[in-house]
Amino acid sequence: MDGAVVIALGSNLAGGFGSSEALLEAVLARFPAVGLKVLQRSSWWRSAAWPDPTGPEYRNGVALVEADRPPAEVLQALLSLEAQFGRERGERNAARTLDLDLIAHGRTVLETPDLTLPHPRAHERLFVMGPLAEIAPAWRHPSLGRTAAELAESAAVGLDAQPA
Repeated sequence: MDGAVVIALGSNLAGGFGSSEALLEAVLARFPAVGLKVLQRSSWWRSAAWPDPTGPEYRNGVALVEADRPPAEVLQALLSLEAQFGRERGERNAARTLDLDLIAHGRTVLETPDLTLPHPRAHERLFVMGPLAEIAPAWRHPSLGRTAAELAESAAVGLDAQPA
């Protein structure tokens, strides 16, 4: 599992899909078309909007995928999917149809102007580490060396996150 590509998925606006879960399922079904083979995926988790809990509730999950392309190309594939599913970038942490985050690309540690791996804040977020611990509790963070299960226990953001 340490060699897998870890992608976090989130949504709190359903767009034309009826529900965020339906939108996220549709996105997962499109992963193979952009060269991402889903190996495992978590259940959908729910949590209050962050940082403003009065916004629409989020659905989040994690997928472990196989990708035979470099991290920058995986990121571009994710950005393309976001656009296809109506993601509009504006205010930081605003409600959105789709948020796809590249959490880790195997054991790669990288910092460029466009991409930092592993994701610099994922380890703090229960809505990422909880779903990851659900499917790969022994996965180890490439920089911190701690497992997904340990990081879920120590998460400080999104503490209301739980399986939907």
